[in-house]
Amino acid sequence: MKQKPILYYTYDPMCSWTYGFEATRRELFEKLGDSVEIEFLVGGLAPDSDDPMPEETRSFLQQTWHKIEQRVPGVHFNFDFWEKAKPRRSTYPACRAVIAARHFGPEYEGLMTAAIQRAYYQEARNPSDDSTLIELAAEIGLNADEFAGVLSDPATQQKLLEEIGKCRAMKQDSYPSLLLEVSETSRWQIAIDYNNEETMREMIVSVLRNEG
Repeated sequence: MKQKPILYYTYDPMCSWTYGFEATRRELFEKLGDSVEIEFLVGGLAPDSDDPMPEETRSFLQQTWHKIEQRVPGVHFNFDFWEKAKPRRSTYPACRAVIAARHFGPEYEGLMTAAIQRAYYQEARNPSDDSTLIELAAEIGLNADEFAGVLSDPATQQKLLEEIGKCRAMKQDSYPSLLLEVSETSRWQIAIDYNNEETMREMIVSVLRNEG
């Protein structure tokens, strides 16, 4: 039996470009329907660290936020984060939170990702902190204690490392990214269009038609 095409979506919940892509991504996935199987993978931008974010990185990320606001209409950031929070270049905790949320049902991955993005980009809260992530779990309807247990489980960290390894093996090292796998020997990189889901959908449909 021929495998169903898989669309790999690689992202990091604390990647600002992922946040900028979110509305268009949702529209794209909705329009694709069941024509492809969609697999979400967290790529892990930045390992665990307790060190304060270097000033150079803070400046670069703030410039990136401004750039996204200019490039993607309707996307806005709360720059209070840089004054109110204590930024660290550490996204692995948020990635683990997404994986932990999956444990309670596939629908919680999207809910947790949205909660992390809301907290980080709109509410000046820091998703590099486990305490923030546990608060967010409660806000999306999960039991905070149960979630905390899964978040700290070594199996969750192992799953994260496996997903990062899979992303790297497929050369998905910038986020967000879309990779269409029609077969084991046929993979197509789908260029991200932050403002128009139709260009990506047409590319996917064209590949499926030609490869089908």
